[in-house]
Amino acid sequence: MFHATTICAVRRGNQTAIAGDGQVTVDTHIVKGTARKLRRLAGGQVIAGFAGSAADALTLFEKFESKLDEYRGNLRRAAVELAKEWRTDRVLRRLEALMIVANATEMFLISGNGDVLEPDEGVAAIGSGGTFAQSAAVALLRHTEMSAATIAENSLHIAASICIYTNDNITLETVEAAPA
Repeated sequence: MFHATTICAVRRGNQTAIAGDGQVTVDTHIVKGTARKLRRLAGGQVIAGFAGSAADALTLFEKFESKLDEYRGNLRRAAVELAKEWRTDRVLRRLEALMIVANATEMFLISGNGDVLEPDEGVAAIGSGGTFAQSAAVALLRHTEMSAATIAENSLHIAASICIYTNDNITLETVEAAPA
C-alpha cells in the first residue's frame, strides 16, 4: 500500500481526466501539501499519475516517455513494454510505485509486478486514498451526467474527506479526442 497520495483517472465520452492530490507524507508527518503527481507526456497527448516514491516515479516517467517515443505514441504497447522492463530489469524492479497512464481513448494501471490493467468502467485509482476515490468515481459515473474532469476532481475531494494521507489540493489534467 502506498501512502501519501491519491490518483484517480476517469474516462467519459471523448474526455479522459486524471486528478491527483498534493500531499506528501513521510511516516506520520505531512511534509508538503502542494506536490504535483501528474505529468503530461507525448506532446500533451498522454497524461500520467503516480503513487509511490518521487524519485522512483520520475525514473518511471522518463522510461515511459522513452517507450512512447520508441513506439510512436502507441500507449498500449508503451505500457506493456514498460511493465516488462520494470519487472525484469535488476535496477527498475526495486522501484516502488504504481502508475496510471492515459490518452483520450485508453487508460492503463501499470505496476512493477508486470501488471498492465485496463479498467472495465473507465475508472482507475491508486494510492492510499485510491479505493475511496475509485468508489466515488464509479458511483458518479453511473449515476450522473458529470464530465470526466468533474468526476475525477469530486472523487478526490471525497477521498480527501476520508483518507488522512490525501489532501484536497488537487491537480487535474485532461485530454480529449476529437468528436466522431
